[in-house]
Amino acid sequence: MSYTGPDFEPPRPRRSPLRRPLTVAVAALVPGALLGWGVYAAVGGPDDAGGTDRAHGVRTSPAPSSGGPASSAGGAGTPTGSPSVPASGKPSATASRSAPAAASGPLEGKVVVIDPGHNPGNFRHTTEINRKVDIGTHRKECDTTGTATDAGWPEAKFTLDVAHRLRTLLEEQGATVKLTQDGDRSYGPCVDERARIGNEAHADAAISIHADGSGAGDRGFHVILPGPVHDGAADTRAIVAPSAELGQRIAGNFVRATGSAPSNYVGDGTGLVTRTDLGGLNLSTVPKVFIECGNMRDSTDAALLTSGDWRQKAARGMSEGIVGFLRG
Repeated sequence: MSYTGPDFEPPRPRRSPLRRPLTVAVAALVPGALLGWGVYAAVGGPDDAGGTDRAHGVRTSPAPSSGGPASSAGGAGTPTGSPSVPASGKPSATASRSAPAAASGPLEGKVVVIDPGHNPGNFRHTTEINRKVDIGTHRKECDTTGTATDAGWPEAKFTLDVAHRLRTLLEEQGATVKLTQDGDRSYGPCVDERARIGNEAHADAAISIHADGSGAGDRGFHVILPGPVHDGAADTRAIVAPSAELGQRIAGNFVRATGSAPSNYVGDGTGLVTRTDLGGLNLSTVPKVFIECGNMRDSTDAALLTSGDWRQKAARGMSEGIVGFLRG
């Protein structure tokens, strides 16, 4: 997701009160993962150098064309291994269908809500997605179009692809999985409804999947955690600690599964960022995090994000983090 635009404003340049303890927690939780990243990079993994720290140097991509991804062969930003994405005409007021009944496994009885960020049809419904909704601290627009690779592949298609892969992996572990949308509505849902779907499902864990729209040279993933908010309809106090644990486990497993490094432009190298300006987190009453899987506007990251093999690794990293969190 691009940080500019509704519900995705740039974080203010201040240190979160949770930053120090979270950094310590991550250091304790995933030293093996970060060490593994160092070895991976040393023996020829993706180059993570380059770019200055530009936490605010982000931009919103132009709305993707209705034609979908660029058709040129090869090149960063042209997706491979993409399953077809269903589409329909009418917005729905409820969560998209759950996948078939979960198999027995270690997560039997657990409910996970996956929130694929944005919607491929949002750019056709600018009036609807610009409608203001209450996120507790203030009012923001319903949703945004998201970003895209330079070749034109939209973030909304990336998020659905990864969500499908993650759903399959979690169901194999016995979880019941619900998606906030599955390409089955013409736009949205709005950020407040995305949170409400997780709340009404009484989810044991929820994850919102995104890809960033920062500047070239900004690379790596980061997991966004809810900060303490108690204002209006928002009260995150009960979910701050469990969400932090969920985010730490996902970050550590994401490193191991993908070989990607934590962001070089936000998070101080921890891969964790705390924010209080996102409606999808502010309004959640269940443990929830966002993950920015990489930067679609950087050619090196885009080459990963558009690879079906890499997206499968990304889904596995998220799944292993969620399984670890739910099993304790």
